[in-house]
Amino acid sequence: MNDLDRYLEYLEYQKHYSKYTIDNYERDILEYFNYLSLEHINYLDIKYSDIRLYLMYLKDQKLEKSTSISRKLSSLRSFYNYLASNKKIKNNIFILISSPKQEKKLPRYFEYNELEVLFSVSNLNTSLGQRDRLILEILYATGIRVGELVNIKLKDINRSERTILINGKGSKQRIVNYGEYANDILDLYLKGGYMQLNKYNSDYLILNNQGRKITERGIRYLLTNIIKKTSLHKNISPHMLRHSFATHLLNEGCDILSVKEMLGHESLSSTQIYTHITNDRLKDIYLHSFPRRNK
Repeated sequence: MNDLDRYLEYLEYQKHYSKYTIDNYERDILEYFNYLSLEHINYLDIKYSDIRLYLMYLKDQKLEKSTSISRKLSSLRSFYNYLASNKKIKNNIFILISSPKQEKKLPRYFEYNELEVLFSVSNLNTSLGQRDRLILEILYATGIRVGELVNIKLKDINRSERTILINGKGSKQRIVNYGEYANDILDLYLKGGYMQLNKYNSDYLILNNQGRKITERGIRYLLTNIIKKTSLHKNISPHMLRHSFATHLLNEGCDILSVKEMLGHESLSSTQIYTHITNDRLKDIYLHSFPRRNK
C-alpha cells in the first residue's frame, strides 16, 4: 500500500471524512502526482521552487481560479502534514506557501417566498415526493450539511424532543432542533414513503429509490431537478439551504454565537460572513424607513 492509499484510509477511518471529501482530496493529489511525474520530481523530495512552478502551471496553463488553487493547496498541505507526522519527510514545505488572494463572495441564500415555492414542488402523495420534501425541510430547519444529513439514522432522532444527534466533521457531535413543519413531514414520511422505500431494513433516514442509503451526489441531483420544476432562476446547491438557515436566524435577531453552535462551526470567523448579508439588509431597511435619512 502506498502513501496516498494510507492517507486516504486515515481520512476515512480516523478523521471520519465523508466519501465526497475524500474523493476530492484524492483527485487533487493525483493531479499533483501526474504533474510531478511529467517533471521527473519525487514527491518526497519536493522543493519550494517546485511548488511555486506547480502553482504557476495551475494558474497560467490550466487557467484555474484562485478558489480552485486554494483548495488544491489545502489538500496537499494536509497530505504533507500526514507524511511529516509519519516520518516520511522532515518538514512540510507546503506550510510556507500562502494561498492566492480571493475575492470574498457572500453566500447565496433563498428569500422566504422562494423557499415556499421550493417546498411546494414535491408531490406528498408519493414516497419519493415525501422524501424530497423532508430533505428540504430538514436541511432548512437545522442548517446541517448534506454529508451530515445522509448519515442520520432513525436512532439519532428524538421525536418527543424534536432533536437530532448530528455526527459532524472530525467526529464531533451536536444536537440540532427542528420545528413543526419538519416534524409533520417527518411523521408523514416515516408512516408512508419510508415504509415503501425501505426494502432492506436500513437504519438510515434518507433512502434512494432503490431503498439504499442516499449519497451526497444523489441529493445534489434531486435538488437540481426540484429547482427545474419551479419558476426560480437559481442554480441551487444544498449549501444554499444552510446559508438560508443562518441568514434568516440572524435577520430575526438570533445572536451570532448561537448560530455558530447550530451550524457546528469551530471558529466564529466562519460564521461572521453571514453578518455582511444581514448588515446589508439592515442598511436597506434603514434607508427605506428612517424619516430623516435624507433631505
